Amino acid sequence: MTTPRWFTDTDEGHSQLYIERFRTMAAEGGDLGGEARLIDAMVPPLSRILDAGCGPGRVGAVLYARGHEVVGVDVDPELIAAAKADHVGPTWLISDLCELDLSTQGQAEPFDAAVMAGNVLAFVARGTEEHVLRRIAQHLKPDGFAVVGFHTDRYEIADFDKHLAGAGFTLEHRFATWDLRPWRPDADFAVSVLRLPAA
Repeated sequence: MTTPRWFTDTDEGHSQLYIERFRTMAAEGGDLGGEARLIDAMVPPLSRILDAGCGPGRVGAVLYARGHEVVGVDVDPELIAAAKADHVGPTWLISDLCELDLSTQGQAEPFDAAVMAGNVLAFVARGTEEHVLRRIAQHLKPDGFAVVGFHTDRYEIADFDKHLAGAGFTLEHRFATWDLRPWRPDADFAVSVLRLPAA
C-alpha cells in the first residue's frame, strides 16, 4: 500500500502540533466529546467500539468513560503514544487502516460500531478509501455500523458514496455536523451513518 496522506500532505512536526492542540483545548475546558456522545446514543451499554484513525484518543477516551470497550487504531506512532499517555483504559494500537487486521494484535472479536472522526478518510493514501472502508466493515458484526465524518472539500461526497457501497455498506443517514444539523448539498462537512446487512 502507498503511504497515507497524513504523512505525505502535512508539514514536519504536524503530529506533535495536533497533539498539543487538543491537549490545550482539553486544559481550557473545550468540548471534545461531541462525536463520542453521538456514538454512545446509538449503541447499547457496554458495546465494543472501534475508533479507527483515533489520533491522540479524545473520542475513544470519552466512549470508554461511558462504559464501552474501546480499541483505538492509528498509523502514527506519535499519536498512539499520546493516546496511551493521556487516556488510560482503552486499547491503543498502531496500524495502517489499509492493512487493518486486528486479529493479529489480539483483537479477534468483532465490533458493534466504528467511528472515523477527524477527516480520517481524507488522510489515508489516495485511492485506498474503498479498501479502508472494506477493512472496517470486516471488523464489524452483522448489522454493525460506522459513522464517518470529513470535510467535503477534502473528499468528494459522490466518491464516498461509491466507495461505501463498494465496501458493502448502505448509507443510513447523513448530517451536516456531528450535532445532527440537516444535510444539504452545499454543506462543507458530512457525517454519514453506514450500516452493514444483518446476518
